[in-house]
Amino acid sequence: MRKWLLFLSLLLVSPLGAQTLPAAVLKDGPALSLQGDGTMRWFGIKVYDIRLWTPMKAWSHAEPFALELIYDMNLAGRDIAEKSVELMRKQGIKDEQKLKRWGEEMTKIFPDIKKGDLLIGVSVPGKEARFYSREKFIAAVADAEFARAFFDIWLAESTTAPAVRSKLLGLPAK
Repeated sequence: MRKWLLFLSLLLVSPLGAQTLPAAVLKDGPALSLQGDGTMRWFGIKVYDIRLWTPMKAWSHAEPFALELIYDMNLAGRDIAEKSVELMRKQGIKDEQKLKRWGEEMTKIFPDIKKGDLLIGVSVPGKEARFYSREKFIAAVADAEFARAFFDIWLAESTTAPAVRSKLLGLPAK
């Protein structure tokens, strides 16, 4: 419990402003600190701010971490799921049946987004990806391969957004 209270206090003083996180995010994990943040843009239009929270200085898939997205536009949950599948494919996932299954799962769980909405994805290494809105726990996808592929959209070296990855990881811009 003390670790999650520290996690909450770190989020409340984050550089992107105060956040109200669901109690479900705080209940059963390690203390996390902000590693980096950035802004995702599409043809110059701001889509969302993104922050990476880790339990250590250097991010690793072997440790729990969270990606927090604060949206700057309205998006349909179905569109978010479809774009996620497209980006997983670009990361090298070739199994179309698996991508189809993952897309269907994300379509079921990703809500429609309005400007200002917050979504948090938490990686539980070797186990699952958990998703939260500002208000509540949304769902978990109990598939370690899905979790890695999903978070690699932003964190893999082969990401389609290398400048955002560099900011998240605190690396020099590419």
